[in-house]
Parts: sequence; structure tokens; C-alpha cells
Amino acid sequence: MGLVASSSLAVPLTVEDGAALVRRAAAGVRARLAGRPLDGRPPARSALRALGASFVTLERGGALRGCIGSLEPVRPLFVDVVRNAVKAMTDPRLPPVRPGEWPGLDVKVSVLSYPVPLPVVDRDGLLAELRPGLDGLIFADDRLRATFLPAVWTKLPDPARFVAALLDKGGWPPDGWPAGLQVYRYATTEFFDRAEDAAVDRLAL
Repeated sequence: MGLVASSSLAVPLTVEDGAALVRRAAAGVRARLAGRPLDGRPPARSALRALGASFVTLERGGALRGCIGSLEPVRPLFVDVVRNAVKAMTDPRLPPVRPGEWPGLDVKVSVLSYPVPLPVVDRDGLLAELRPGLDGLIFADDRLRATFLPAVWTKLPDPARFVAALLDKGGWPPDGWPAGLQVYRYATTEFFDRAEDAAVDRLAL
């Protein structure tokens, strides 16, 4: 279990809280693969019952197997995490996760801070404000919305490429700046359980 980054989170969390969230995410995936009911019992920790927003990423052998999340805290964090873990199993960009892939799945839970609007009016203004490696970004207009988690900086470390790729992901011209584009910044705290870490009891709730 690792604490990768910290920020002004919507929900203050300890490393132990993060471990509990990852165990719940992993247990939710396994229950769905086995055709068993999901465990909906609320945790004892009030921080996990507070409203929170999260992304859950599933990987196998370094290959992405799903990544689904929420940008706004609209449900209890422990519910949001399990919901996103299960939905990540059928990420529409990828083939569904199959039972034979368990227990070789790495599970990562990213808990989001509150998005903060950035008052930028063009690409140069945004590039001047960006903090590579730290910032998650949301682009939105009246029709479209797209986001990159801070983890995407590991694949797109150049700010100009990061911005262009997010524009392209959202369906805007990657070399332009759409009229009325709204930009929000957020950060994440990430907790993870690597499948090869035999010391982690991934299903002990």
C-alpha cells in the first residue's frame, strides 16, 4: 500500500483509510467476477462514509484493464470506490475483465480533491499555471467534458502535449483553444495494491 501524493482532499484520509478503500475495491471486483453480492456494509471510519470522489484503475501486467471515476463528491466515498471498481471492469474502451485475470490485477484508488477553477483564457495562460506531476485537469464547455488524472503526467510529461492530448480526448481540436472552455485543477491521493505483494491481504475487510 502506498501513499503517492497528498493535497487538500474533499475527505481527509489516513494511510489506513486508503488501505481499507483498496481492499473494498479489490473485494468488489472479486465478488462481481464470482457472481456474489457486493458487500455494502458501511465502514466504521466516518471519513470513509463522507461524500467523496474517486477513480479506480485496474491493471494487469502493466496493461490498463479499466479506469472509471467520479469528479464530484455525490455519494459516500466507500460506495463511490466500490461502484467505480466494478464499472472499471467493463471500461467501454477495453475488453471486459475476465475471471481468469484474478488475482493478477493491480488495483489503484485515487481520491480527488475539490476541483478549483483556473481563470485562464488561452493555452499560454494555462501552460504558465500548470504544475506538472501534480495537477489533474478538467476541461469543460456546454457540451463536452474531459479529464486527466495527475498520474497521466508519467506518460505525457511535457505540458504542451498534456494539454493537447486532453483537448483531443474531449473531442476538441488538439491545437486550438475552444471558445468558452472552462478549466479546473485538482489533485489526488493515491493508494494501491499490487497483485504481486503477497503480504497484502487484499480481501480482508
